[in-house]
Amino acid sequence: MPVAPAPRHRPAQLHPGAWWLWALALGTAATRTTNPLLLALLVAVSAYVVTTRRPHAPWSRSYGAFVKLALAVLAIRLLFTTLLGSPVPGTHTLVTLPEVPLPDWARGIRLGGRVTAEGLTFALYDAMRLAALLICVGAANALANPSRLLKSLPGALYETGVAVVVALTFAPNLIADVQRLRAARRLRGRPDKGVRGMLQVGLPVLEGALERSVALAAAMDARGYGRTARVPAPVRRTTAALTLGGLLGVCAGTYGVLTAAGGTYGVPVLLAGLAAALAGLWLGGRRTPRTRYRPDRWDARAWLVTASGVAVAALTALAAARDPAALHPGVIPLVAPSLPLWPAAAVLLGLLPAFVTPAPDPGPARTREPALDPAPKEPS
Repeated sequence: MPVAPAPRHRPAQLHPGAWWLWALALGTAATRTTNPLLLALLVAVSAYVVTTRRPHAPWSRSYGAFVKLALAVLAIRLLFTTLLGSPVPGTHTLVTLPEVPLPDWARGIRLGGRVTAEGLTFALYDAMRLAALLICVGAANALANPSRLLKSLPGALYETGVAVVVALTFAPNLIADVQRLRAARRLRGRPDKGVRGMLQVGLPVLEGALERSVALAAAMDARGYGRTARVPAPVRRTTAALTLGGLLGVCAGTYGVLTAAGGTYGVPVLLAGLAAALAGLWLGGRRTPRTRYRPDRWDARAWLVTASGVAVAALTALAAARDPAALHPGVIPLVAPSLPLWPAAAVLLGLLPAFVTPAPDPGPARTREPALDPAPKEPS
């Protein structure tokens, strides 16, 4: 009897925080440009990494929902520009809609009128930036395991992280339940589409969600969720002061970095706020003593993935400062945008996770049932 080969050891999975830092860095790069070619390249890079490294899990199916949300953002922005007009003056009129007269208190707002190619192009460029940011966040949701990410959070953010993880995993599980129940109804010859089909599917889905909620509450209570250790009052006050002051410093520093007037104080205030916030989180973690079973390690691959995303964001910001015309193409006069070479090469650095991270585990194999032998014929 042949002996089955021993299963090969698979490398450890990447730290989920590295995926989030990589995706947020790509999103930061998307906010620094309105060039549609660069934004499309950023979306293509994130889509390729998601396609090659997305695990086979219910929560990883959310990438398609974020893509649909991004397309909806594009459609809504173009629709609003068509109906309400654009602040960008244009000379190429595409269509003239009937204008609705408004009262004096609504001065400055118009409904209908001329729809110009310059106004639609400006709205498209601006909407593509938000759409690319949403798709990058969707890539992080599809690549990072929310349960493992919760395990890696500081102790001070554990309770908040549990609520966020439960909220993030609710929709994918709900979609999986709907698909499973619709497939079961099709196998039984019952309708699964239309209002009647959705109403008959809704009750089992809600029942399954309630059962999962009760099981989750029992598991959290068994693990001592919500119980805190005794901490002296001075430590609590210091923790609150450091955390609140650090978050205010992060907000002020971020505002200074994003505006031209705060270029001198933005970076120092941001770094000081981050240091204070991290110190507050470290002190706050003493209130929730807990252990981690097999904690995820931040290895060299996590550093490479994070560094690739940070390099894309830094080089894109540098290109926006040195050559703003290439990264922010104008619409007056209306010309076709060009693809800047070295910013595009910098965006391609975001493909590094597709080559340095381990491949996802294969999904459950679908075994085909053996064909039944035909019944033997009775002897004549």
